[in-house]
Amino acid sequence: MQIRPALAAAASAALLLLTGAAPAVALGADPAESVTVDATGRVAADGTVTLSGTYRCVAGTDPVFVSSSVRQGSEDLRHGIGGTRAVCDGTEHTWQNTGRTSLTTLKPGAAEVEVTVMELNTASGLPLPRFHAVGQQDVTLTEG
Repeated sequence: MQIRPALAAAASAALLLLTGAAPAVALGADPAESVTVDATGRVAADGTVTLSGTYRCVAGTDPVFVSSSVRQGSEDLRHGIGGTRAVCDGTEHTWQNTGRTSLTTLKPGAAEVEVTVMELNTASGLPLPRFHAVGQQDVTLTEG
């Protein structure tokens, strides 16, 4: 039965995301697919974080999203910062995600951002993740 390997792969991918780890290369990804993170992001006084970059993906038939998370300092906890609907037409697009953390969580300074372009493939009847591109980038969060 082919559903079991797909479920195992989805469960493994979900565990990687939850633990903050990410594969260096998205398995089965088209080399024409990519995602980048801008070198600077913004953190407002109220805890709102804005991150941005570019992405390129192809052959997305189900809903595709660009999701991002940020980690600062020696803290192991990643904070999810929004999600943007992606268009997978093979051309480069920009993305921008905004999310709010607590006022004391993230401060201006060095941080690490992880971004994922993921499709929710529903061919099996269950929404299973299909990764188009994964990236990590050290950034500087500026006040604003």
